[in-house]
Amino acid sequence: MPRVRRANPSLRHASVSRLGAFPLSNQRIRVVRVGCVKAILVVTLIMPLPSLFSAGAPPPDLGGRLAVRERPAGFPVGRQRWNDLLFAHWTVDPRAIQETLPPGLFVDTFEGAAYLGIVPFFMERVRPSCLPPLPGLSWFLELNVRTYVYDAAGHPGVWFYSLDCNQPLAVFLARRFFHLPYFHAEMSAERRGDTIDYRCRRRDHGAPACDFSWGRAREGTVTQPGSLDFFLVERYLLFAADHAGRLFQGRVHHAPYRVYPPVVSTLSAEPARQHGFSLADQPVSLLAALPVDVSVFSLSRLPPDSRHA
Repeated sequence: MPRVRRANPSLRHASVSRLGAFPLSNQRIRVVRVGCVKAILVVTLIMPLPSLFSAGAPPPDLGGRLAVRERPAGFPVGRQRWNDLLFAHWTVDPRAIQETLPPGLFVDTFEGAAYLGIVPFFMERVRPSCLPPLPGLSWFLELNVRTYVYDAAGHPGVWFYSLDCNQPLAVFLARRFFHLPYFHAEMSAERRGDTIDYRCRRRDHGAPACDFSWGRAREGTVTQPGSLDFFLVERYLLFAADHAGRLFQGRVHHAPYRVYPPVVSTLSAEPARQHGFSLADQPVSLLAALPVDVSVFSLSRLPPDSRHA
């Protein structure tokens, strides 16, 4: 069976446009008439180049990325375990990501590259904080398509394009109370020794099945702050929007992921293609993570003026 390896770091950003390739729509053109000179085109940038996508919002610094790992104040509304996670990531043009985001959110980049992730995993022991896990309800599968963003205050987080799930009650509750784009899906997974076989097919007419197969490890290491791996997996804040376009944020808390490089024999980019993204055959980053116990905190609405900061 073929072995999918992580790409050479020097090739990570090969698909990212250089600054000079930005289209003229990102610039302002003024026509100035001087004497008999018909016109002089003076091209000025609307904003400083490092803030091209942020519209003045400060991008997160390392201190801000570490701060969201701290446990939030208050009592969690739910608890769950995330187990046997596979993180597959591709680089995407930051402009393509920004075009999909609601006002008030800005594409988060690592050394100029934006990333799109496909993450299949096992949801276990899912329940409200005041209740024990319930057989038949608290164990199910989930696969999400995601990218990385920050808000006008510079808080880094996750923006989900979709979350496929085979637990109907979880789909209903997440849509109703967390404004997240959950979809009903037919899903199955089998652990065969140190190998996981995973399948997902969204219950849309004609949606293809997506297959994944990867090797499990018994040990992992915590990512180094400031590294690409840290950027991709250490995310403790999610953003969501309701039908009226209002933005919300939610916090989770868990121990830092312990990750390892998995041996992947089967991988599908189809979940991202369902959202209009054309991805390369192989991702630039493949990571798997050991289980983490997660506390989920209530959703809060972002101030309306934060959308225009």
